Amino acid sequence: MRKIILLLSVLLSQIAMGQQQNSPDGNVMLSFSLKADGTPTYKVSYKNKPVINESSLGFKLKKSEPLANGFRLIGDQKSTFKENWKPVWGEEAEILNHYNELLVSLKQDKTNRLMNIRFRVYNDGVGFRYEFPSQKELTYFVVEEELSQFAMTGDHTAWWIPGDYDTQEYDYNESKLSEIRGLMKQSMTDNVSQFVFSPTGVQTSLMMKTNDGLYINLHEAALVDYSLMNLNLDDKTFVFQSHLTPDAKGDKGYLMAPCHSPWRTIMVSDDARKILASRLILNLNDPCALEDTSWIKPVKYIGVWWEMITGKSSWSYTNDLPTIDLNTVDYSKTKPNGTHGANNANVRKYIDYAAKHGFDQVLVEGWNVGWEDWFGNKKDYVFDFVTPYPDFDLKALNDYAHSKGVKLMMHHETSGSTRNYERHMKAAYELMNKYGYNSVKSGYVGDILPVGEHHYSQATINHYLYAIKEAAKHKIMVNAHEAVRPTGLCRTYPNLIGNESARGTEYEAFGGNKPFHTTILPFTRLQGGPMDYTPGIFETEIKYVNPNNNSQVRSTLAKQLGLYVTMYSPLQMAADLPENYDKYADAFQFIKDVPVDWQKSVYLEAEPGRYITIARKDKHSNDWYVGNTSYEGGHTSLLVLDFLDKDKKYEATIYTDAKDANWQNNPKAYTISKQKVNAKTKLKLTAASGGGYAISIKEIK
Repeated sequence: MRKIILLLSVLLSQIAMGQQQNSPDGNVMLSFSLKADGTPTYKVSYKNKPVINESSLGFKLKKSEPLANGFRLIGDQKSTFKENWKPVWGEEAEILNHYNELLVSLKQDKTNRLMNIRFRVYNDGVGFRYEFPSQKELTYFVVEEELSQFAMTGDHTAWWIPGDYDTQEYDYNESKLSEIRGLMKQSMTDNVSQFVFSPTGVQTSLMMKTNDGLYINLHEAALVDYSLMNLNLDDKTFVFQSHLTPDAKGDKGYLMAPCHSPWRTIMVSDDARKILASRLILNLNDPCALEDTSWIKPVKYIGVWWEMITGKSSWSYTNDLPTIDLNTVDYSKTKPNGTHGANNANVRKYIDYAAKHGFDQVLVEGWNVGWEDWFGNKKDYVFDFVTPYPDFDLKALNDYAHSKGVKLMMHHETSGSTRNYERHMKAAYELMNKYGYNSVKSGYVGDILPVGEHHYSQATINHYLYAIKEAAKHKIMVNAHEAVRPTGLCRTYPNLIGNESARGTEYEAFGGNKPFHTTILPFTRLQGGPMDYTPGIFETEIKYVNPNNNSQVRSTLAKQLGLYVTMYSPLQMAADLPENYDKYADAFQFIKDVPVDWQKSVYLEAEPGRYITIARKDKHSNDWYVGNTSYEGGHTSLLVLDFLDKDKKYEATIYTDAKDANWQNNPKAYTISKQKVNAKTKLKLTAASGGGYAISIKEIK
């Protein structure tokens, strides 16, 4: 009898403990259990410190019993996986994917429905997703809300932007979680399309720091056929709950079993540099789906863009027409406005400049008809993506570019009219193939059409991926602006070489970004994939480009150089006007030299909201490049160049803020010095207020 009681006691103890899985290095622990009422829960710890307190999991379904409680465990499986894979482009030539997995299989006895939860535990965090096997009791179902919780252990410091169904283009806030509600109203700066859903709602990727020095990041991976997840905070308990983006009817997902959700990700470390080095989100995405990737090439480009952003030039061809009907308009009968930037002479100037200085491509915005009434009107047939303005010779300009060894970069602004873009997509991509374009910058400015849909609802998410897949069929690379923030899909579809999905450099011409902006983005927006941030603005006082614009870039010139290293992207733009680069030709040399594809990255210093210093090795040589971005308080770095090969000698060219530089009053003060360096060299460098620095380190052969 005593043996039976003892055995029963052991079994009950195991049930109470639930299932556990550790990371390969043992530092991260994931615990899963069911509450007494059958509610699935999980916890996460790091080096025995709690990271996520007990948090519930499940779904609220439309016109159906919730998938939230009443479950029992019918099975669990543990496994280990380890591989090294090579990205087509990236921050390193090879990536380690190593995790321990726990799969729990659940049955809701009241309904006989099945739901599995798959956890993957990495050295740098945890990913989990819901999986619905094929079953008679759950076939087609509508998600009213996902009930995933992330229970914080305290009132952490967070770097956050307002939760929104339509835009991520906000300045970041640094505050305690308890302060979000009080700061929300002033954080809701105007955008042409926005929908803030809660006074405590925030977006992912969300970066946090605990009082005892843990860095925590919440995001999602592999967002496919599902709506985007925001987080809604209970600021009394510090528990976040997932909040999905609804469609026009208020529904948040139409699913058909078998299916699964995106991964929900929790990164954790006691070293901020390891958050930047994490490849957890990429690793949770499927391997490359394209058989041939030889046509996908990183791109460094210039373009007819900044002159329009600053207001010097216009996208539109004429001021005569208040409305445009593309079926009947005859631009030959209109008066040119004299400010149209995408004209033959101007584009040739940019082509010549690209050829002279070694740039791959020239972006040209405003080349196609329809810009006179292009956004804010809920207009369905706004562009046809194939018809140029009278002063843009499509064939001649492409021929001229090719003769100079340069390509033009296509621009497809959709004005949010996804239906119209899909109708014209095949013809638009075929036009690109005909004239030799291999990359397109797409845009989704304004409210999404059909009316009532959001930028981040399920149908629109599916549209973005459809555009990427169709582009791949035509061997076209995509750089999507105003689309959903990335979740690592560039691993599966590496022709997605860029996104905007945050406040980029364009906002420096609209009043400016906070000086600490670029010390946060690599911890947040860039976690899911590269950003087309468009750095390289040398003339920081916009009035010298357009006298009617008094904005100022909140950065020093030296920091603009550092961003080419700290803001990783295989697509990098030298965004300023050619004449401004000619004024500072010595500094421009760094932009010409810096690669856009890397063999290795070393994260030297990092603290969110303060500074980031990164060293990267060129994928095709032994040369290294270092970049720093700092906040308004500046930063002094003590660098040891021990990342260099021990048996090699190098020459370093150092681009730094001058001693009297600062972003506000003396942003263009910089110094350039050269010295011989090796793996034992130590450098002391100071970034000014809102400043930074850049170093090119070239092997001496």
